[in-house]
Amino acid sequence: MLFNVPEDVTSQAKASFEQALRFTETAAEATEKLFELNVRTAKAASADVVSQIKALTAAKDVQELASLQTSFAQANAEKAFGYARAVYGWATEAQGEVSKLVETQVAEINKNVVEAIDRAAKSAPTGSEFAFAALKSAMTTANQAYDVLSKAGKQVAAYTENTLTTAEATTGSRKRAA
Repeated sequence: MLFNVPEDVTSQAKASFEQALRFTETAAEATEKLFELNVRTAKAASADVVSQIKALTAAKDVQELASLQTSFAQANAEKAFGYARAVYGWATEAQGEVSKLVETQVAEINKNVVEAIDRAAKSAPTGSEFAFAALKSAMTTANQAYDVLSKAGKQVAAYTENTLTTAEATTGSRKRAA
């Protein structure tokens, strides 16, 4: 027995598949960038450790040793902040791409649900308008909740950005004071 799949179902399935592919590509690219960052950071850290150990073993007195340790600690802190900034940038970029994908998907789902409700309302018996109004009200409430969560996520990102900037500025001011 054969049956025809409605065109809107097949187009929705195709759109969902394409959306999943875009999400997978975004995740793979973000993972690749993080991996590359970690490899570069590990190589640089290894080279720094070797050069710092050489410099420490070549120190002629305690005062020079203390001075080297202080300068290495400062340099290492700056590099750690640089790494944190790079990871934050990576995460922000990946989150932005995923947010776009999710927002597109949510908008498409909302459009389809509204269209389905409208089609159902046209063929519904008289007196059922209240039920359809309640459905639309529930959708509006869900969309508002989504917007609140989205804004909260953006506020957390802004707070994190501010914290990193403040930490970098504090480290920079300590370096100038030393």
